[in-house]
Amino acid sequence: MLTYLLRRLIASFALLVVVSMVVFAIFYIFPRLAGATPETMATRYVGRTATPETVRLMAERLGFYDPIYTQYWTWFKTIFTGGTIDMGTSIETCNAPCFGYSYRARTAVWPDLIDRAPVTFSLAVGAAILWLFGGVVTGIISALKRGSIFDRTSMSMALAGVSLPIYFTGLMALSIFSYGLGWTAPGGSYTPFAENPAQWAYALLLPWITLAFLFSAQYARLTRSGMLETMGEDYIRTARAKGLMERTVTLKHGLRGALTPILTIFGLDLGLLLGGAVLTEKTFSLNGLGKYTVDAIQNQDLPRILGVTMLAALFIVVSNLVVDLMYAVIDPRVRTK
Repeated sequence: MLTYLLRRLIASFALLVVVSMVVFAIFYIFPRLAGATPETMATRYVGRTATPETVRLMAERLGFYDPIYTQYWTWFKTIFTGGTIDMGTSIETCNAPCFGYSYRARTAVWPDLIDRAPVTFSLAVGAAILWLFGGVVTGIISALKRGSIFDRTSMSMALAGVSLPIYFTGLMALSIFSYGLGWTAPGGSYTPFAENPAQWAYALLLPWITLAFLFSAQYARLTRSGMLETMGEDYIRTARAKGLMERTVTLKHGLRGALTPILTIFGLDLGLLLGGAVLTEKTFSLNGLGKYTVDAIQNQDLPRILGVTMLAALFIVVSNLVVDLMYAVIDPRVRTK
């Protein structure tokens, strides 16, 4: 198991390095291939009335005249060691981990990410618990009661959940349950967990349910198909022939065999949401990483976009690492691969 863990850790770090290269290429190399020059790339960091000399000095301070490999190494090293930024009139410090420095806001990106991350983390984890539990349970019951009214009704609702976009169901839920009936908190409400756990849960209840409704539909259909496949295997019939209880056959043998694809998609979904649930946060006016990303794109704030992209990649890689370790727990054969 230790050898398996070390292999996965090394592979995850190597993947993060590759992702950093791809992200750097998208923001710094591809514009060059499209015809951009160091001066045109530096214009976004200076005012509209900047002189050509000012633009040239800014491009020099940012290292745009350096070779590509030097620019990449400087940028990659700064993530772990921190660095200083020459603003012309002052020298700003970006402490490690330095995910960039916003020249528009004149602030380091990492503190902003840490400030917004609890909102996104609370939204993603709470919704993930609901959709994982609701989707898996619904899928199991539907598989065991194949063709029943419950099966047809739940799968119809799952189809509706997959088809309806979050900005439609979110706005409808806000209109009915928040502004109409007054049962849930209105949009834009968020209380830190440390201040008031009950108010924290109340403010996020409707976003959790709305987001979970979208994802639980996929998990219900995936669990149902997986259970129908595994419950027809020979080892399931053998377990029943041995006299095991139906609950043991279903949960220990049937569900365990159907969990692998569920874990795979769960790791991807959770990692993507931790990187920023853009539509959900925008719909419910939550000040998390998703809204932070949208604001950065609208303001063309490249360092902030770069920082969010790297953080999202980190979440996805870590989530998949956890999924790989859970594979080894569910199926011991994975440890030998």
